[in-house]
Amino acid sequence: MRIMPGPDFPTGGIMMGVEGVKNIYATGQGRVVVRGVAEIEESESGNRGDRIIVTELPYQVNKAQWISNIAEMVKEKRIDGITDIRDESDKEGIRVVFELRKGTMAPVILNNLYKNTALESSFWTSNLAIVDGQPKILNLHGLLGHFVQHRIEVIRRRSEFDLKKAQERVHLLDGLLLALARIDEVIAAIRGSDTVDNARLTLISRFGLDEPQANAILQMQLRRLAALEQQKITDEKAGLMAEINRLTTLLSSEANIKDEIRRETTEISEKFGDKRRTRISNAAGDISTEDLIEDKTVLVSITTANYIKRIDLDTYRKQRRGGKGITGMTTKEEDFVDSVFVAGMKDYLLCFTNLGRVYWLKVYEIPESSRVAKGKPIVNLLNLREEVVTTVIPIREFREDRFLLFATKLGQVIKIPQTEFSNPRSVGTNAIKLREGDQLVEVISTNGNNELVLTTRFGQSLRFHEETVRTVRRNAFGVIGMRLRGGDTVVAVTLLEKDHLLTISDVGFGKRTDFDEFRGHGRGTMGVRNISLERDAVVIMSRAVSDTDEIVVMTAAGIVMRTRVSEIRIIGRGTKGVRVVRLDENDKVVGVAIVQQEENGEDNASLPESGPAPE
Repeated sequence: MRIMPGPDFPTGGIMMGVEGVKNIYATGQGRVVVRGVAEIEESESGNRGDRIIVTELPYQVNKAQWISNIAEMVKEKRIDGITDIRDESDKEGIRVVFELRKGTMAPVILNNLYKNTALESSFWTSNLAIVDGQPKILNLHGLLGHFVQHRIEVIRRRSEFDLKKAQERVHLLDGLLLALARIDEVIAAIRGSDTVDNARLTLISRFGLDEPQANAILQMQLRRLAALEQQKITDEKAGLMAEINRLTTLLSSEANIKDEIRRETTEISEKFGDKRRTRISNAAGDISTEDLIEDKTVLVSITTANYIKRIDLDTYRKQRRGGKGITGMTTKEEDFVDSVFVAGMKDYLLCFTNLGRVYWLKVYEIPESSRVAKGKPIVNLLNLREEVVTTVIPIREFREDRFLLFATKLGQVIKIPQTEFSNPRSVGTNAIKLREGDQLVEVISTNGNNELVLTTRFGQSLRFHEETVRTVRRNAFGVIGMRLRGGDTVVAVTLLEKDHLLTISDVGFGKRTDFDEFRGHGRGTMGVRNISLERDAVVIMSRAVSDTDEIVVMTAAGIVMRTRVSEIRIIGRGTKGVRVVRLDENDKVVGVAIVQQEENGEDNASLPESGPAPE
């Protein structure tokens, strides 16, 4: 790597990282990523936006086509923030200027150009060579070894050929020199012969020459008789003898041939070598847009038709308990909001489906929408099969000491290490196995040493320790967590790690209850009454909360209300609770997200169950 740091492209650019080169050297195959050279020119006044100026393009990139493609992407809003593109290239070099809209983040635009255009190009290398008549992929050691052996063979055969030619030429020159030394006798012998053949035979027999020498004498021009011409022949022979000695020495050992390879390679380098054009950056080849995104708090909502959107949490102002709320999403008549949660822009979303599969999605990959927009079909973001997303949890990092605990609607629980899900796959993978008629209800992140509370739609809650749930690997069946009465199903699972258990029904009533009121029953029992429900009402959410938390309540009609947890009364289990949100006729609560408050009063992007809070 010190001697051969990587390929050097004639159009310059920046090679991103050296891992690809190391792979090529080690295995014979690999990929190198080359970026064009661009700089951001910040605006010195507030009258215009910043500029991006590109001065070098990756190898084989057609500048005109590249500019045309970017213009098309700007027109289609695939790249937003570019107001003008100017090609100011001349004989001095490339210069393409991108004028940016005022207030636009230039690093984000530049990163989009790298990610979505040929400003960043990949070059795949495969060192395929013919070795002993067979094609083979060679690493650097093998490639150089076979190349050197090839050069040794070439130089040996070339030198043997040159040596033979030099020796043949010296032999002819010896004949010419002999003829010049006895020129009168040679002329008399030729004049005394009646034919050329007889002259050739006379020269061979009288002067001890062979046929090639005799032919050379017969073809010798009269000008060769001049003294200077004779000296040229003598000098040529001396030069050839020196070359013969050099070639003989060269062919006497392989070490001498390798010295010749070094000499020739150095000569080529000095003759054709120039300064390196492609710079090498230690940075990785793929810089994610994530590095340039503000890690702010957003609200993510999903409808029953699997439309998903994110919106800045500050869009929703705080209201008093019992408030009316504001419109948070416009839905079709046959569609309604199914779940809502708070997350950080850089969180992973683990999207679990009704088939027990899991898909990965970054929060920032979800298009930002207006408050009343319905969002984007999640199938456009995930490679779903014939399945629908039923549960989504945000998670910041996959830790060895953390687990994902799954709860199904038929009361099964499964505990799997988080690291089992640390390798995102674009096509998804199996998360758990489900028995016939069952489906995933909720997934939470745990440390393996917590107590849990499972709550059903009819208001039963069961408290038990998660140590009673054995840890399994991904794609496994669960164990019985809670036994259910006829028609009842599990709707929520939470950890006993905060002040109270907040339970809210779909008719807008809720309450906080001390965890001490839920005595610990063993896993596999039916639990105790948590909340008293009106006729046809069901529990929509039951989750541990702190007194400083806030909640965001969303209804099926897309109405969103944000309020403080402290405004919801603390009362005993088995009671109805107080009105949390006032609903229109036929509207129901479909989702509740917890917004944790830090000491500085800023929103924390994580749900209580979603793992460590964003830094």
